[in-house]
Amino acid sequence: MASLESLLQKCTSLTSIKQLQAHLLTSGKFQFYPSLTTILLERCALSPVANLPYATALFCHLQNPSTNQWNAVVRGLAQSLQPTQAIAWYKTMSQASQKIDALTCSFALKACARALAFSEAMQIHSQIVQFGFGADVLLRTTLLDVYAKVGDLGFAQKVFDEMGQRDIACWNALISGLAQGNRPTEAIALFQRMSEEEGLKPNEVTVLGALSACSQLGALKRGEKIHAYIMDEKLDMHVIVCNAVIDMYAKCGFEDKAYWVFENMKCGKNLITWNTMIMAFAMHGNGDKALELFGQMDKSAVCPDAVSYLAALCACNHAGLVADGVRLFNSMAGHGVAPNVKHYGTVVDLLGRAGRIQEAYEIINSMPMFPDVVLWQTLLGASKTYRNVEMAELASRKLIELGSKGCGDFVLLSNVYAAHERWDDVGRVREAMKKRDVKKIPGFGYIEVEGVIHKFVNGDQSHTNWREIYAKLDEIMFRIKAYGYAAKTNNVLHDIGEEEKENALSYHCEKLAVAFGLISSNEGTPIQVIKNLRICEDCHVVIKLISKVYNREIIVRDRARFHRFKEGLCSCRDYW
Repeated sequence: MASLESLLQKCTSLTSIKQLQAHLLTSGKFQFYPSLTTILLERCALSPVANLPYATALFCHLQNPSTNQWNAVVRGLAQSLQPTQAIAWYKTMSQASQKIDALTCSFALKACARALAFSEAMQIHSQIVQFGFGADVLLRTTLLDVYAKVGDLGFAQKVFDEMGQRDIACWNALISGLAQGNRPTEAIALFQRMSEEEGLKPNEVTVLGALSACSQLGALKRGEKIHAYIMDEKLDMHVIVCNAVIDMYAKCGFEDKAYWVFENMKCGKNLITWNTMIMAFAMHGNGDKALELFGQMDKSAVCPDAVSYLAALCACNHAGLVADGVRLFNSMAGHGVAPNVKHYGTVVDLLGRAGRIQEAYEIINSMPMFPDVVLWQTLLGASKTYRNVEMAELASRKLIELGSKGCGDFVLLSNVYAAHERWDDVGRVREAMKKRDVKKIPGFGYIEVEGVIHKFVNGDQSHTNWREIYAKLDEIMFRIKAYGYAAKTNNVLHDIGEEEKENALSYHCEKLAVAFGLISSNEGTPIQVIKNLRICEDCHVVIKLISKVYNREIIVRDRARFHRFKEGLCSCRDYW
């Protein structure tokens, strides 16, 4: 018996597994030794030589399968490319006579997490309570992880709060869930609570979630503290952690710090490392450095993939390197990388920003795949920039045909009409927005001051210092007018007076954040702002002038890229 179990554990191919199964059948031991059959199923379902169809076929020949045997198949399916099958098997098992245990529930929940099956996870949760498994810490951690991954952070938080005992895995699950679920401030707060109040030691999974939150918020000070901890605890021996640190520094506005980590990695670089660094240079408008790094990949025996090409194309796009971008795009197929819709979209954007709108339109028409909403939105954006009404209307029609309800599509078309003072057409677009129940996404921005994140929305008066902030803005507007500032009112989508238009522009969230930065930080220190939308033309002009008048470096990360304002100039060279 023991020797057979040992032989099964050592099987290195499906053929050897089948040979042992044949021996069990011919010797009559297959039904009489359930533990052997269970090991056989586990080898078929879970080992490196697993074959799930064979495992399920084997299972179906069992007369009265045990819980462990059910679990082997459910677990194997949960780890497979078709996790929904594991959920189906779990349902079948719950209706059979065999008793479900905590492990069965755990495997089924992991399948729910991979399949993003929220309603099924809810049903299993109720059964966990019904079966009396609620006190199992591992099971509750898995349940928390499922809710976090399917996006129901309210349920995840509730499970976490109700846990009597919490191990590091449950803290990691909630921190990662909050970071990935667009609640980065709460993720950082939970990380601080775990490490500073609860005394638990963060591991590589913990810091990945916390770094992701810092990246979203541009929380440099917190990110630097986490990086220091990573080096102290030797967590930088994990390449995935180093990649996250590079990404954090890049998204906090410091490509030089990101590059230092890239250059000094002790654990070796993988393809993701190279792609992350190239994209970092791209976001900062450093096209030449991004292309140089892209060229070094071959010398380092790293083969560029579709993501590498996309990062390099983005670098060309943000730096206005039109010829380099077109050349790179045309070379992809020759290097065995087929362009996908994102590559086409980047080239369309590259040409559109350069004013070559007809060429951009021809690229869309030449695509081997169906153009998606983003491509037509890109063309619409270029048409807005160059006030091409005909192409803007064409792109808008395509977007309507595709069923797009994005507020940005309507706003861009309205911008084109407003720039030509076609107020009747602006009104018609706004009426169409009402009929389709399209709502404009509110602009908001973040700024970190002394480790605290402050959030502003357009026209915000909720901040405790709002009167002081507004007074500072009035001072700013007065001072920059001496340098020739005139409000860019042509894109305000209302047929109203110039003074009202100036007021509408004056209180954009990035202006409020910069004003708060001026009154809340020491002279000479950089001001960093994160914005959820693209920076508008007027804010771009204003912040350039603020950097000159107040002698401050100001870094703004908008939805697409970084703008580093210094001495009245921007790193984007007014090309964005």
